[in-house]
Amino acid sequence: MQVSVGLQRTSIEDWDETSSFVIEAERLGAGVCWSAEAWGHDAATPLAYLAAKTSRIKLGSGIMQISARTPAMTAMTAMSLASMSGDRFILGLGASGPQVVEGWHGQEFGRTVTRLREHIDIVRMACRGERVHYEGKIYQLPRPGGEGKPLRADAQPRNVPIYLATLSPKSLELTGEVADGWLGTSFMPEHADVFFDSIAAGAAKSGRKLSDLDLQAGGTVAFGDDLEKLIAPRKSGLAFTLGAMGSREHNFYNAAFQRAGFQEVAQRAQALWIDRKRDEAAAIVPDEMVLQTNLLGTESMVKERIRKYRNAGVTTLRIDPEGRTLAEKIATLGWAIELVAEVNREQPARV
Repeated sequence: MQVSVGLQRTSIEDWDETSSFVIEAERLGAGVCWSAEAWGHDAATPLAYLAAKTSRIKLGSGIMQISARTPAMTAMTAMSLASMSGDRFILGLGASGPQVVEGWHGQEFGRTVTRLREHIDIVRMACRGERVHYEGKIYQLPRPGGEGKPLRADAQPRNVPIYLATLSPKSLELTGEVADGWLGTSFMPEHADVFFDSIAAGAAKSGRKLSDLDLQAGGTVAFGDDLEKLIAPRKSGLAFTLGAMGSREHNFYNAAFQRAGFQEVAQRAQALWIDRKRDEAAAIVPDEMVLQTNLLGTESMVKERIRKYRNAGVTTLRIDPEGRTLAEKIATLGWAIELVAEVNREQPARV
């Protein structure tokens, strides 16, 4: 099992601190650093900055929103970052949700699985250096009835790995069918089948196995003897996920927790959050949900959580290290990476 991280900084504008964290993560042995986008900084530009600061760690968009760019622009960005980083770039894609797609980008939200599939088709055609002619349900290239003609990318062809951040059964199946890896959220190793059964079904369609994909999932790592103190601050974040990550009609994070057995809590927390009863929503999040989505506690407890992720089939553990300062975050990350190495040496049977 490998280790990946996301961008870490105590200030959202402190890029020196961001690069320091990634440089240290590379030194400690992390294999991938992911850069996300919501409605602030984009995912791609920080990776270009980090490509100049690092030499070994892979740099991934985790994720680029497909509603924010045409497939051709996604391909152009991917080829640029692959070239600048010495082919260390991983293209992570996702559909996002209705609030971002419609509220921020002004695009129609819907037909997400079809949109993802076609987006990936076109990106791969462009990155392979093919002349792009595509007739899909969402995308038609060139535009019908216009003056355009099929074009070939004016860049060196690149084999860019594509990972998907997906949650619904159909989109998870698409991941297994067409992607190189999966970026998991709302994941609990105790309920891995909620995600992996669908990914495996999709992989079978392409003559592959679940083990042919890089399956990335994890959570916050925080060490301490006072478990209650570690659990309490994370309930508000889960309440936000259950209530705000989407609309009342479409919250794929909430739906994933419901499929994992937290149906009543997920529905109540969402209703309370939407009614602006945020503290009440956080209060009903059970300790079990926090513990199963993170790696918290003493060294032995965190190590046992690492084993659970490994035994569930996770191939890359995503670590979000706790710490008030950059130094504390790096220390936590180093400790966690050492524990992952110890668990790896146990050499379990691969599920």
